[in-house]
Amino acid sequence: MSIPTSRHSSATRRATRPGAARMLGGVSHTSADGREPDPGSQETRTLRGTLPAGPPDFVYVPVEIPRGVRELRVAYTYDRPPVPAGTAGNALDIGVFDQHGTELGGRGFRGWSGGARGEFFVRADEATPGYLPGPVHAGTWHIALGPYTVAPQGLSYEITVTLTYGPPGETPEPVYPPSRARGRGRAWYRGDCHLHSWYSDGRRTPAEIGALARAAGLDFINSSEHNTHSAHAHWADVAGDDLLVMVGEEVTTRNGHVVALGMDPGTFVDWRYRARDNRFGRFARRIRRAGGLVVPAHPHATCVGCHWKFGLAEADAVEVWNGPWTPDDELTLAEWDNTLVAAVRDGRGWIPAMGNSDAHGDPNVVGLPQTVVLADDLTRAAIQDGIRAGRSYVAESKSVTLSFTASDGLGAHAGIGERLPVEPATPVTVRLEVTGAPRRTVRLVTDQGTLFTADPLPVTGAGVVEWRTTARQAAYVRAELRHEPTVGPLPGTMTAFTNPVFLGRE
Repeated sequence: MSIPTSRHSSATRRATRPGAARMLGGVSHTSADGREPDPGSQETRTLRGTLPAGPPDFVYVPVEIPRGVRELRVAYTYDRPPVPAGTAGNALDIGVFDQHGTELGGRGFRGWSGGARGEFFVRADEATPGYLPGPVHAGTWHIALGPYTVAPQGLSYEITVTLTYGPPGETPEPVYPPSRARGRGRAWYRGDCHLHSWYSDGRRTPAEIGALARAAGLDFINSSEHNTHSAHAHWADVAGDDLLVMVGEEVTTRNGHVVALGMDPGTFVDWRYRARDNRFGRFARRIRRAGGLVVPAHPHATCVGCHWKFGLAEADAVEVWNGPWTPDDELTLAEWDNTLVAAVRDGRGWIPAMGNSDAHGDPNVVGLPQTVVLADDLTRAAIQDGIRAGRSYVAESKSVTLSFTASDGLGAHAGIGERLPVEPATPVTVRLEVTGAPRRTVRLVTDQGTLFTADPLPVTGAGVVEWRTTARQAAYVRAELRHEPTVGPLPGTMTAFTNPVFLGRE
């Protein structure tokens, strides 16, 4: 067994364009006399290198895997030197691709843990969470390094690769959750579609998330691990007649994150591109071909690489509310409202809003917030149809329920996500019924801005608000419930908001 000479720093400097990838010198495992090693024996090699500031988004370390390997185990560390105030320090993600190669969208993906773990293993019968079990076939594998941020001093790392020889073992046949649960027919169903377990960087098991989802009053959830579909086969025991479990992925690019919501189990979506690479459309289509929805996540989040830069042309919905209400949610809400105005102006389709917890572990609350969807049944297809049509509102908990309609007084009415086809001057009554929102303030927002604000609801949390308007005055109306303000004239944090009801003929 030998380790080729590798000068990682100089190799990396030759390819520093963001979004690019670079192949580095790697690790070779070979028997000294050409014989296959004894079962149970191990070989370990260590490789060290340094990445300069401004490296490619991904670099790949080849690992030559000989025949007869039962398990591949990789451990890595990297330095964290002090950096000036306001400067990002070192953060290095890791994953692995097998003998099928590292081609974008290809067959080689075998796992990704980002920066959540310092080591991982892959073998036929089992793998570290985030990685896919399966045989360790002979050929050139690649350890994928993702320098998320690099300090001005550079990033020095050490990778230790251990091969264990022996019979490969059996790979279990994956069992996936069913695509339906026992519903209530056409009804309002509550869900949280952005959740992380220990199969990426979460700190909860699927079983723990399932228990919390049920306690939060949820009817459906969606598995959305960062850049891996390894969790798909671990949700079947969590699903039940009372809980629909859909599977997807949080596609975590360097220019924003997107929730692939409700894909066919076993579908992987690549993430190794930036907006400037013009690749996102290809993978948005892959999500849809797999039966999923494309939902940009937390578009204005402040974490590195989280700000959404791909536009909304491919979006089926947008995650306006992510976790506890914060200023970046307020910014996303305003931006989303502008897309509604543009849709009215241009006479084109509109993008519905949704909300999810993005819960990773304590103290994150599963179901804060939750999207409440009017669907024909508790099935994957019906829930997705409701989200895509905008027949939904977002609430901070199961305690909050809304009914929001518009009617013309002549028998015609429309609900959330629908259109009331009236003439411009026809009087319209907008009605909001609320429970579970004590002392919350109601605001009715239109394409002209906030045109109506009601007095706070009573301490019982229940109330009815009516407002009269016309399609000439308001092309759409949506409702917001807010907590009491805490800072001067700024609105309070969100309790719930609806998708719009459109007024007038198209």
